Amino acid sequence: MADPRLAVVGATGAVGRTMLAILEERDFPLADLRLMASARSAGTVIPTRWGEVEVEDLAAADPDGIDIALFSAGASRSRRYAPEFTAAGAAVIDNSSAFRGTPEVPLVVAGVNDHAADAHRGTIANPNCTTMTLMMAAAPLHRHAGLSRMVAMSYQSVSGTGMTGMETLIHQTGLLLQDREALVSGDWKDPGSGPFQRPIGFNVLPMAGAIADEGHTDEEWKLITETRKILERDDIAVEPTCVRVPVMVGHGISATMWFDSPVDSDTARRLLEEAPGLEVWPDDRVATPLDSAGSDSVLASRIRGTLGAPGGISLWVVGDNLRKGAALNAVQIAELLL
Repeated sequence: MADPRLAVVGATGAVGRTMLAILEERDFPLADLRLMASARSAGTVIPTRWGEVEVEDLAAADPDGIDIALFSAGASRSRRYAPEFTAAGAAVIDNSSAFRGTPEVPLVVAGVNDHAADAHRGTIANPNCTTMTLMMAAAPLHRHAGLSRMVAMSYQSVSGTGMTGMETLIHQTGLLLQDREALVSGDWKDPGSGPFQRPIGFNVLPMAGAIADEGHTDEEWKLITETRKILERDDIAVEPTCVRVPVMVGHGISATMWFDSPVDSDTARRLLEEAPGLEVWPDDRVATPLDSAGSDSVLASRIRGTLGAPGGISLWVVGDNLRKGAALNAVQIAELLL
């Protein structure tokens, strides 16, 4: 493909802005750049390395002539507008949940299952940011020994709910700090919940996402279904729990995995150290969300063998959910298309 004509859809949101920054950082070859968002943001002029670009109203935009469209405008808008873009000849890389479960739509983690992108019929789906982070570590182990069973607990930052989530954390933290003793005595005043079920300031919510089937949240079901699709194995048993934590950026996952054949910690560490896009950190400098912020790499630490049922591996991974968890992966898929 010659230098493509590219559109960023949802360009004024947290992920859309990060997509634009990553396109610039990676010197992505462009013949033309168009930015689109809701009518509320239309008319905004955004400076880019390719010049100033005026944001178009997605509802009124003509997709004709666009080669690649990076969508991060929410599932409902993706379902509504992505087919118009593909019908006009664009390859759509969608960051929402709209097409992840569609059998004919590849679900791609760049560096993990690049080959899946070759089978696209116009649309490629970006996995959920939590699944994406975990797959960077799970896939190398799966290729070596065959992942059969996994218990995964995620600790997801507020930016997973967008700009509103980040603003809510800042607002609630400020309100609750006005009476620090109340945080200890239990006399705190409810600062409101914003986009969350309960307050997130100085708090941990053991339910990220909305309740779906069998008492699990939609975030938890994504860990199940997307893991199976990406690793191309439908019988992987996944037991997930997704937690929202008062962190701005960076999703962490604590996972314990068992395989078709036993894996020891030395072998696991070697495989992970060789894996692209993954950094293994020593336990005396354990990787945290603060370390992952702004990083293109997923960070892994606490790699150790299982105790109660030997032969498995427990580990901790953390990644910037706005970058590799969303925007970076979308740009890397676009690079695969080139």
